[in-house]
This record gives sequence, C-alpha cells and structure tokens, in this order.
Amino acid sequence: MTNVPTPRAMRRPLDGRHRQMFIGGRWVDAASGERFETRNPATGEIIATVPRAGKDDVDRAVAAARAAFEGPWSRFNPHERQKLLLRIAELFERHWEEICLSDTTDMGLPIVRARANANRVLGMLRFYAGMATAIHGHTMENSLPGDIVSYTRKEPVGVVGAIIPWNAPTAASVWKIGPALATGCTVVLKPSEEAPLTPLLIAELMAEAGVPDGVVNVVTGTGLEAGAPLAEHMGVDKIVFTGSTATGQSIVRASAGNLKRVSLELGGKSPVIVCADADLERAVPVAAMSVFANSGQICIAGSRLFVERSIHDEFVERLAAYARGLRIGNGINPETEIGPLISPRQLDRVEGYLRAGSEEGARLVAGGARLVEGALAAGNFVAPTVFAGVSDGMRIAREEIFGPVISALPFDTLDEVVRRANDTPYGLAAGVFTRDLSTAHQLSRRLRAGSVWVNTYHAIDPAVPFGGYKMSGYGREGGAEQLDEYLNTKGVFMRVD
Repeated sequence: MTNVPTPRAMRRPLDGRHRQMFIGGRWVDAASGERFETRNPATGEIIATVPRAGKDDVDRAVAAARAAFEGPWSRFNPHERQKLLLRIAELFERHWEEICLSDTTDMGLPIVRARANANRVLGMLRFYAGMATAIHGHTMENSLPGDIVSYTRKEPVGVVGAIIPWNAPTAASVWKIGPALATGCTVVLKPSEEAPLTPLLIAELMAEAGVPDGVVNVVTGTGLEAGAPLAEHMGVDKIVFTGSTATGQSIVRASAGNLKRVSLELGGKSPVIVCADADLERAVPVAAMSVFANSGQICIAGSRLFVERSIHDEFVERLAAYARGLRIGNGINPETEIGPLISPRQLDRVEGYLRAGSEEGARLVAGGARLVEGALAAGNFVAPTVFAGVSDGMRIAREEIFGPVISALPFDTLDEVVRRANDTPYGLAAGVFTRDLSTAHQLSRRLRAGSVWVNTYHAIDPAVPFGGYKMSGYGREGGAEQLDEYLNTKGVFMRVD
C-alpha cells in the first residue's frame, strides 16, 4: 500500500484490547463475563474483544433507559434537547477522522467513502436538532355539546430498542439515536456483532456531549442472545430495526407480547433502468457504483440492471470496463475504491451466488471470483462482478446477494420494464436514467419502491423520508415522518364553560 495515513492516537485504540459496553452511563462487561472477537475484514486480524451480552444485560440496559426516561431526561425541554444534539454534532465533526477509521477497520468501508459521509451524518444530527423544537400538536373544532376545547399532544413513545446492521455503523446509529433524542425517548442500541466498535465510540462521544446517564445505552452481542431479548422485552415501547427481511419478520413476531411499535428497514433487490436516451457518460459509473459501493453490502444496491435493448451490449461493455478498473484493497489506503466483504461467512455466501449465476446460464463478463493475490489473500475480497444473459427467474436476479454483483437484463418497452422491475417481493429503491422528462415522471410514479432516483443514485437527505414498500419493511427514516414513529399522539378534551 502507498499513502496510508497515520492517524492520531485514538481515545480507544484498535489494538486488540477489550472494549466494554455502555449501560446507564457506565462501561460494563457482560454479566456472564463472556466475550467475542471482532476482526478487520481486510486483514483477518483481531482488533478488539467486546462483551457477549445476554438477556440479563438487556434487562439492565432497558431498566437504565426506563429510569432515565422517567427521570431527569423527562425534564429536558425541546430547546435543551436541540442544544444537546448540536453539541453531539460538533463532537462528531471534531472526531470525524476517528469515527471513519473505526468504520474502515471494523467493517472495511474505504476511508475515502467514510470521510465522504460527513455531510450526511452531521446533517442528520443537525436536522434532528432543528426538529426537536418543531414537534407540536394541533387544536381542532369538535361537535360536542357545551364549550369543550380539543387538542392533541405529541409525546415520546418511551424506551426504544434499536437493532442495526454491520454495513453502516455510523449512519445507522445516528438514524436511530438522533430522532430518539429529538423526541425525548431513550435508547438501547444493539449493534451487529460483526461491527460493534463504532457504536461504542459514538456512545462515548454522546456521553462527552452531556447526554444523561441511561438515555443512550449500547449492548453488544449476537442477534439470538441480545437482539431477540431486546425485541421481545416487555419494557421496550418501540423497536426500530435495519437488516434482513427474515430477521425483520422474527422481530415482528417477538414484538407481539406488548404490541410495541415497530419500524423496519429491510432487504432489497433494487432495479436500475437505463433508457436508450440516457447520458451514458453519467449512467455507467453511477449504475456501477449503485451496487459496487461498499462492496455491494448495502440494502439499496442496484443489483438488477435493466438496459434498453438498443444500447444493452454497449452499456454492458462499458460497465465491465469500469468494474475492471476499480481499485480493490484495504480500505485504510486512500486510493482504495472497493474494500472487503465483512466476514468469511459473507464471502462464502457471495461465492455461492457467483457459482449459481454461471450454473444457471448467465454469462460472466467481469469479475466472478475471490481475490487472493498478495495481501488480498488475508481478507474477504471479491472482484466487482458483471453478469449478462440473465433471465428474471435466476437466483442472482431474484435474491439479495449483498455483494458486488450486478445482473444485466435487456428490455424493449416501458410497460415491460415496469412489470419486470416490480416483479419482486422487495420495494426499497429504484433508479432511472433518461433524458426524457415524461419517461422520468412515468417511471417514478409506476415503480413500487420507497425511493426512486432519476439520473443519480444513493441520494439521501435528512429531510427526505427513506423506507420501503412490500417486504422491504414499513416506517420511515428521515424527514418529519420519522419523528412521528417515535411519538404518541394524545387527544385532550377540556370543558371550559
């Protein structure tokens, strides 16, 4: 590697030491004393051990969150919550390089991409700060006899259990904690066991910013041992989850005990539609990175590429050339564009799809194999892969791969491509490339997806709601709609005559 930055000493160095979890404002170990390792996916090296939490630890965290919700935190007014979120944003900005290094080392995100997320993450925190003072109910006329005033109040739902995936630890943490703080809720955050370190760093920064004890708690452990007890906990008022559809379904079942509020951002198999009139100079790199970004480990990955038949072959050739030119390696190198997959298990999963694509008759145009040259052999690297000759029924065109694999499929008419694009159990996102305004509006309206990007992709703004249709979940992240997910609406009637 060349030009590898030498970061300043981190407050919690990634040097193989043990990290504790954060409950009630204190750093603690699991009640059982058990630990697990977290490894750098680019090198296989152990970078830390963390507590392997269980039900007893979840109980501790929920109790701390409940005590904080009913205690000092309940007396924070909107302006005080706003100031707190702004202080958190300032600390994040001051320690952004440290946060980026944590994500890069723990889950493989290239450092250049981690740094580029600053505006998005800091923007989210400042957006939630603004929204903290914009929460309000309404007065309304009623038809009751007598002089009765009626109005509504917006009140925090209570203790929030937040379960996040490993593919975006910083953004996912903020997307859950930010609206909770803005609305006056408290949080028990359960990060993925594959990438727990950045959420622990975030907890430390929030405590430094002045978040009261118990308002934000981070419990590390597996989904079965810590996530499931959190989802079914009778002391949790809401669960917010990002991850696989199968796990989302289990969370819905687990939440039935006390009918807790649930919002889910789940899987996807997003279509990207390239019309013959598209600007190919723009469409090729954007379509490529719609799926190759973060090594394809992203729920909105544009892994089904529908290209109008008259330009299909040219587009696929350009796409393959772009894929071959991407720089792959350890994300700490600022020249790296594609990092590793998160784990050997995920590597095995993606390799299984590569075999399935070839066995089912798809034509491999680029990539298609694990990379084992030199230093890459120690990590979980797969070459960016392009398949052509794909049919709608193939596994690579139906199932979420969560790897850098794109399937190209030709189409002839808009009606046809809409039908095929919507023929999926998912509905998280979609992309369209066209210069025709009518086509852009038609496809944006007809595609059954929570987000549709036209002549761009991955555009996410704190003020714009994000979420899915169908098996991609329900509820929204971002926008005023997200804050409503963390609030109860109370109706009040007051006789004044």
